[in-house]
Amino acid sequence: MPKRISTARGREFGDGVRAALSAADLTGHAAAEIVDWDEAKLSNVLNGKGGASQLEVAALLGACRINAAEFAHLMSLYPETHIRGWWQQHGTCSPIWLRTFAENLAAAESLTSWHTHMVPPLLQTVDYVREVLLASATVSVDELQDRVKANFAMQELLRGGRKCTFFIHELALHLRVGGAEVHAAQLLHLLLMAKWANTTIRIVPADLGAHPGLAGPFTQLTFAKYEPLVWVDTENSSLLDESTDAITGYQEVVRALEEKSLDESDSKALILRLYDTLCPVESKVPVRRSV
Repeated sequence: MPKRISTARGREFGDGVRAALSAADLTGHAAAEIVDWDEAKLSNVLNGKGGASQLEVAALLGACRINAAEFAHLMSLYPETHIRGWWQQHGTCSPIWLRTFAENLAAAESLTSWHTHMVPPLLQTVDYVREVLLASATVSVDELQDRVKANFAMQELLRGGRKCTFFIHELALHLRVGGAEVHAAQLLHLLLMAKWANTTIRIVPADLGAHPGLAGPFTQLTFAKYEPLVWVDTENSSLLDESTDAITGYQEVVRALEEKSLDESDSKALILRLYDTLCPVESKVPVRRSV
């Protein structure tokens, strides 16, 4: 079945309006009556097909009595729901909750992530996350706990059953984030995550030298109904790339990483060897699948 024509901006706008209607306890029929629309027009607006003026959309959002910040956000999105690709500039640093990525992750059918220099955020332990945040030059200490909670909430989205593949460079596993105990716990966590039926962890060995992923980390999401997108996160901005050519290029990188990385079994063996060097036998925690 052909994928629906959709954009990340359009989906975020539609989901935001649906959430506003739900919070106001309004059905689509009731909302359409309030603003004097027919339900087909409301459906078109929610699905990114336009058909209403900004003034009409403002009236719809006003009927939902949403807060000013959400009103401004959705109104800024509406004229741009047709635009593919989205460079989100965050200011000094990324927001505590990466709304756009989280909403797309929740809707995704599969995730493929590549990271070069540290354990991917979606696989980090709480202590590892905290150490990364403490080392940041831009993150406020006052936000530390909220950011740790947000990262954990993002990780919970992986439990939805979607297929997840993580490519990690071996050097990321050697990086001592925190003390030996934090480092060892992180390696153990990777071994536990690798036992999940929907999760695959592949390591790109350091001996390979130059490799296909040198340009940097990225995450590719695929969807049952929509075209795929790639998310690239930086210090203070996020890029969602939806262009066909760009997606094709990233898919080529993924295929090359598949060819160059260790298979699942050898990847687990490498992580276990690193864990063994950090933990004497008598202090080890048995590697079991978490409940």
